[in-house]
Amino acid sequence: MNNPSKGTFLGHPKGLFLLFSTELWERFSYYGMRAVLVLYLTDMTANGGMGWTQADALKLYGIYTGLVLITPIIGGWLADTFLGQRRAILIGAIFMAAGQFTLALPHAMFPEMVNNLFYAGLALLILGNGLFKPNISTMVGDLYKEGDHRRDGAFTIFYMGINLGSLLAGVICGAAATAYGWQAAFVSAGIGMLLSLVVQATMAQRFLGDIGRVPAAQRAAEQRSKEQKAPLTRQEVDRIKVILVLGLFTIIFWAGFEQAGGLMNLYAQQYTDRMIGSFEVPTAWFQSLNPFFIITLAPIVAAIWIKLGSKEPNSPVKFAMGLLFLAVGFLFMIGAVLQQGGDQAVKTSMFWLVGAYLFHTLGELCLSPIGLSMVTKLAPLRLASLMMGAWFGFNALANYIAGFVGSFVGESGAIAIFGGIATAAVISALILLAMANRLVYWMHGAEGPAKEPEEHDKKLQSATV
Repeated sequence: MNNPSKGTFLGHPKGLFLLFSTELWERFSYYGMRAVLVLYLTDMTANGGMGWTQADALKLYGIYTGLVLITPIIGGWLADTFLGQRRAILIGAIFMAAGQFTLALPHAMFPEMVNNLFYAGLALLILGNGLFKPNISTMVGDLYKEGDHRRDGAFTIFYMGINLGSLLAGVICGAAATAYGWQAAFVSAGIGMLLSLVVQATMAQRFLGDIGRVPAAQRAAEQRSKEQKAPLTRQEVDRIKVILVLGLFTIIFWAGFEQAGGLMNLYAQQYTDRMIGSFEVPTAWFQSLNPFFIITLAPIVAAIWIKLGSKEPNSPVKFAMGLLFLAVGFLFMIGAVLQQGGDQAVKTSMFWLVGAYLFHTLGELCLSPIGLSMVTKLAPLRLASLMMGAWFGFNALANYIAGFVGSFVGESGAIAIFGGIATAAVISALILLAMANRLVYWMHGAEGPAKEPEEHDKKLQSATV
């Protein structure tokens, strides 16, 4: 495949940094909108909010973020079969920019159509994201030949772009909402999406060549063989079982983690003392804590794994560590609620939220990149896209559950929800630690040596299902 990237930068093809920039501004758009969505929905003042109840807003948040993560399965299939990745990304970017600017329309312009325009904007964002999200990452991988040792480093650089966009989003869109109203935040997010579109449309051919132009189905048609259509082996089935089992645990993690944009966002708005001297920290700025911690801690965590060498934990143990860090983060939120002492007029220290986001980020670093890497290691080559889509499906279900759980805050109280999530995370971590050796065995050497099976088990592994 032609890739005239015209040299390298920092040891990587220059096309990587084009994709880095494209994703940075797309994530700026997404996280900028996400940072204010629940606040906009629950605003009952004359500032242009929707005036929804907290329960309704959190349910909608869960549905929206869930659909954002489930539609990439469809978008990936469309790109592989008909559109090609580059065309899918451009169409998705246009849809998302249109969605942001639809949300930005002032209520006074269309007083009878406020709800319809709101849902239309969300629909455009969901459709656009479905076309954009699964294809940009695949193009990063296509920059490198099979076995190229630079691939892992490339995805680390790409992941930094995601979080840099998220960091900028909370600060800029939050400040815009505070200074000029909710619609200004959506305008800012829309401008970010336009920048992503322009970068990709004007520079892709120069730095990517033919990468992403031809649908994968056309390329795969030339490589099909009877071997690719063979039944799954016992080893492949075992590895798929590992993906599915860890997928169940990742639901629990993300259902807790995604309270950041919902319940924790509302807590920051209503019950947190956000004053630093005479300056009030905008609520949306707290959404930038996670990407800030990602950018600063990711190199440290990566260095720790390297330093541990042969003692580096396997994927199931890292998943369990992620769940335990999640639980610790919610202990900080319980501390915030206890500081109120049952008096909702009391404002709590913002350092409770900072501590919660810190430990949640440590959990994310133990689970999120590890999960994506694990899927690529374990999924049979002919099912790689399907299994990655299924992995996003677990995240989609988690986002829906997050909104559903958060919506009970009015009935159960924040401390019950925070405590319940922490308890579920600890129990899940303990179960996962107990299963770790079995899961590593099912990986069949993908993560270091496992105890050799008996002779008759070896024969089974070479049989087909």
